[in-house]
Amino acid sequence: MKKQILFVILEQYADWEGAYLSSALYMLGDGQYEVKTVSLTRDVVTSIGGFRVMPDYQIDTVPSDYEALILIGGMAWRNSEAQKIKPLVDRCLAEGKILAGICDASAFLGTAGALNHVRHTSNDLKDMKQWAGAAYTGEENYVMQQAVRDKNIISANGTAALEFAREVLLALKAAPEDKITGWYNFHKLGYYGAPMPKDAMEWND
Repeated sequence: MKKQILFVILEQYADWEGAYLSSALYMLGDGQYEVKTVSLTRDVVTSIGGFRVMPDYQIDTVPSDYEALILIGGMAWRNSEAQKIKPLVDRCLAEGKILAGICDASAFLGTAGALNHVRHTSNDLKDMKQWAGAAYTGEENYVMQQAVRDKNIISANGTAALEFAREVLLALKAAPEDKITGWYNFHKLGYYGAPMPKDAMEWND
């Protein structure tokens, strides 16, 4: 049975922020993972770039058996409806599963109190403090870097889709670390700049 990785997407989600991770799970994961999408309802969700997705699950039908909950950034995380995602976050934390958020979804994790006791990052500390208010007490753990992994929690800013993917893959142990690093270098440094491992063609489709 394949391990499910749940991607939470809201209307006007940032399609590029999950694309590297979802494709790498299939390319590097040796067939052990399947990506499923979650949203507030099962109505079609449209990305910033115009991609239309019919979610696999709505928030009240999410299975309990999954490996990671991945919150993809976008334009709707500050809407009041997004607060309906918080119980999923709380449950993921309570069960010790991998929890990850990128761009505004990482700041949403701040509003849910999920970042208070781990090293983390986001788009902007001042903005997150203002948005999260008293729910966020983790300022001393904020790190100004592209992506941060601490315990089972991964956070990243909106320009860090590759770094975000790498940290989630490492947290999942989705492949040997050197293979994940090679995949990251290949996409980060480019076809001509990256060291070329023997299986680089697997990443060049």
